[in-house]
Amino acid sequence: MAPHVFFAVLAAALLHAGWNAVIKRAAGGPAPMLLLALVQGAIALPLLFIVPLPAAQAWPWVLAGGALHAGYKLMLAQAYAHADLSMAYPMARGTAPLIVMVVSALWLGASFGITELAAITAISAGVLLMALRGASAPLRGRALFYALATAGFTASYTLADGVGARLAGTASGFVLWMVLVDTVLMAAAAGLTCGRAAFRGLVRAWRTGVPAGAMSLGAYWIAVWAFTQAPLALVAALRESSILFATLIAAFVLREPVGPWRWVAAGLIAGGVVLTRL
Repeated sequence: MAPHVFFAVLAAALLHAGWNAVIKRAAGGPAPMLLLALVQGAIALPLLFIVPLPAAQAWPWVLAGGALHAGYKLMLAQAYAHADLSMAYPMARGTAPLIVMVVSALWLGASFGITELAAITAISAGVLLMALRGASAPLRGRALFYALATAGFTASYTLADGVGARLAGTASGFVLWMVLVDTVLMAAAAGLTCGRAAFRGLVRAWRTGVPAGAMSLGAYWIAVWAFTQAPLALVAALRESSILFATLIAAFVLREPVGPWRWVAAGLIAGGVVLTRL
């Protein structure tokens, strides 16, 4: 992975942890997540006129990516309704790189060296250790279900974004059209499940939704561009260094408890990040 790609993905990880912390801290029901999606769409819409259109073969992936991102947001909102950021976030993100690695090897023809495999494994193991042993009690019941469902959507949209962006011939065009699909589906889902009530809280949620939407779009844009520059599984694993940022935010901003296992897990993640540069 080239240095500029490496540092760009780390910046995306910081942005990703930031918008998740903003959404979790809001604790205001579905409005902040819906507003996040609407802000993304509002930013993307005018930019569509200055980026190239994706190639024809990429459009099924644009639609699939938009649907998967919407499902991810819906599951993530439920996970945060049932668990702390420092518990739900690692579980939701930790299994995704391993899924991406296996699928990339079996169906996309990707191959990995020993160092790359060690990096992906270390980051994923650290993230999962943080989720399972990093707090006073492991995730159970609905919290575990929604966190694992989020992980499934994370792996799925990572693969869809990576394949789609390469077929599109334009990472920016792919991202912006995919975000627009995501926005429409999120608005439709909110209208169907909550009716007008889903939109009444948008004005009150603007302090959360606007910065979260901007950070989210920036994080996804960088990540999808990185998928065209480096192996999908390696980028997916490096993105999960966001858990280091999320843990710091959880401990010092949200005041969630951080135990000794968290430091062991952080060491594994940090080691995996270093391995991606060897």
